[in-house]
Amino acid sequence: MALIDDMTELARRAKAASRELAKVSATDKDRCLRAMADGLVAATPRLIEANARDLEVGRGLGLSGAMMDRLALDAGRIAAMARGLREVAALPDVLGRVLDTRRRPNGLVLRKVSTPIGVVVIIYESRPNVTADAASLCFKTGNATILRGGKEALNSNRLIAEVLIASARAVLPGFPEHAIQVVPTSDREAIPALLSLTQYVNLCMPRGGEGLIRAVAECSKVPVIKHYKGVCHVYVHTAADLAMAEEIVFNAKCQRPSTCNAAETLLVDRPVAEAFLPRMVTRLATKAVQFHADAEALASIVPVLEGTAGRARVADSMDWETEYNDYVLNVAVVDGLDAAITHIHRHGSGHSDAIVTADAAAAERFLAEVDSAAVYWNASTRFTDGGEYGMGAEIGISTDKIGARGPMGLEELCSYKWQGIGSGQVRA
Repeated sequence: MALIDDMTELARRAKAASRELAKVSATDKDRCLRAMADGLVAATPRLIEANARDLEVGRGLGLSGAMMDRLALDAGRIAAMARGLREVAALPDVLGRVLDTRRRPNGLVLRKVSTPIGVVVIIYESRPNVTADAASLCFKTGNATILRGGKEALNSNRLIAEVLIASARAVLPGFPEHAIQVVPTSDREAIPALLSLTQYVNLCMPRGGEGLIRAVAECSKVPVIKHYKGVCHVYVHTAADLAMAEEIVFNAKCQRPSTCNAAETLLVDRPVAEAFLPRMVTRLATKAVQFHADAEALASIVPVLEGTAGRARVADSMDWETEYNDYVLNVAVVDGLDAAITHIHRHGSGHSDAIVTADAAAAERFLAEVDSAAVYWNASTRFTDGGEYGMGAEIGISTDKIGARGPMGLEELCSYKWQGIGSGQVRA
């Protein structure tokens, strides 16, 4: 009973804070965000120290190399968090915008105006930078946020939130301190308890592995925006510039394989497979990439791997639908555009998929027919990111088709209401 009472108090305070946020001007919000950025940079040694304790916890939990990479903070990543806050501060205010205006025959004027959502719960694993990203975007849009990171990042998350709050209060004494809260317990039962409080909580956004997201979606009584996994594809079309394709595939797989927008499957058209695969595999082998391939692709891959750290085996049925978040790549030879699109629809997760081709007609078909949140022509899937889309720090990537889709920035954290302006009209 104590846990539900604690979560209720947390949510009640957040709801009250969301009302107070409505009174904070856009100018004051931006002042707070810039102060928060300065505060994070100033706290770099303390944050690295707190993160070191979390890394020790992560090692004790046996986290994978990719998960440890997500967990780690250094001066560069802390500076990147601060940059994200400053970028959010520099973005235009999205609240109070008139999205639509209608004048009815009786003279009643109806305005559709953007508003905050209210209280947003963010549930995530490992990445402490999410604490700053989520808090800044929610604060800018007038939403109170409740942050529930993994137990492996509790020290980092708590300190980041403390720094954000203290920095904001230093420049705005009336800053509602409960606008940013970290769930203080790692008890798993805190999540269903918190997400049962529909009278206080308006939205939940889980960020992490498929297991986490499904568990949250199944237990939540409040709306959940989600993406279950990122099984992203790069398709090298028969008309591709192979040098360009090599750079795109290498970037999509190796630039940061632990992210949800990293490529997990390479599809290659049969007419170019014999020329492209050996050069591509040679490049990927410099990162010790492991290959799961169909029989035709495997015949081109195995000879190239002799004397390298790369390994290859025949792909099984589950590989095509697996998000590795690691230096592992599925490879298949396909018979043209239709086969590539069919493969993506059958095995993809609706996240990010790319075609490399000089054939504009083929590219336009791919862009139109592949039903994913982000689709690219001659560009890496790694661009599916709020910062790369000019949104500032993102709060997540949605593969849902109702509501927000793709990278979620300020606009996606707004709802709206209708305002009616009359002169005494009554309905007949």
